[in-house]
Amino acid sequence: MNIYSWNVNGLRSAAKKGFADWFSSTKPDVLCLQEVRAEEDQIDEAIAHPEGYFAYWNACKRKKGYSGVGVLSQIEPDRVNYGFDIEEFDDEGRVLQLVFPDWVLNCIYFPNGGSGDDRLDYKLRFYDAFLENSKRWLDDGKHVVTVGDYNTCHKEIDIARPKENADVSGFLPIERAWMDKYVENGFVDSFRKLHPDTKDVYSWWSNRFGARARNVGWRIDYAFVDAALVPNIVSAEIHTDVKGSDHCPISIELEPPFAPLPIKKNEG
Repeated sequence: MNIYSWNVNGLRSAAKKGFADWFSSTKPDVLCLQEVRAEEDQIDEAIAHPEGYFAYWNACKRKKGYSGVGVLSQIEPDRVNYGFDIEEFDDEGRVLQLVFPDWVLNCIYFPNGGSGDDRLDYKLRFYDAFLENSKRWLDDGKHVVTVGDYNTCHKEIDIARPKENADVSGFLPIERAWMDKYVENGFVDSFRKLHPDTKDVYSWWSNRFGARARNVGWRIDYAFVDAALVPNIVSAEIHTDVKGSDHCPISIELEPPFAPLPIKKNEG
């Protein structure tokens, strides 16, 4: 089962840059999109509801043309959640959560903290709400797979210019410390697990100063899984050759079946 994730930086814009051709040639089992920046009825029907896929869209309720996520899946979930049931986080259209019998798939566009202290605080509180939500799913006996734009580089190996960006949101110590906490709670960066020493591979480049051509980038798009799913990882890749956005797609391939998890919800 292959799962792709891509921050398209505006799906209508990506559609003009070959998105449909890429999608039809790649044929992912599941495609998770972030920063869609469109209402469902503004997306070309062939992209919004492609044949053979169940389609789910979550647009921002606060501001049109901002944020938004979408999932196209050949596998029908038992149900879909459009957030964490926390209004301040759910209104921005950042979360789609597909619930399957033994696992949960999160497609998330995590907030950017670069617009001031208030927004950084929002980002960190969003992170914590997400982590608590993920831990509850594990306690319910479901594996958790979370793909998307995390908007933070975890380690120096994940960014081309670590010293120059030490005071920039996306690489702040407090943001990276949350990533440490995430890992300490039993979640695994699939790409880094399979490619521990791979350098100079990024998923986002600024549109300024020819950053992509010079590969001055950041790895901020991830596919994390709970630790018990690590044996099921077949591959985890970053598709730097794919254009159409300031991000490139990432992917993870998982081999079912998934080992059952103990249910802890009612313990104690």
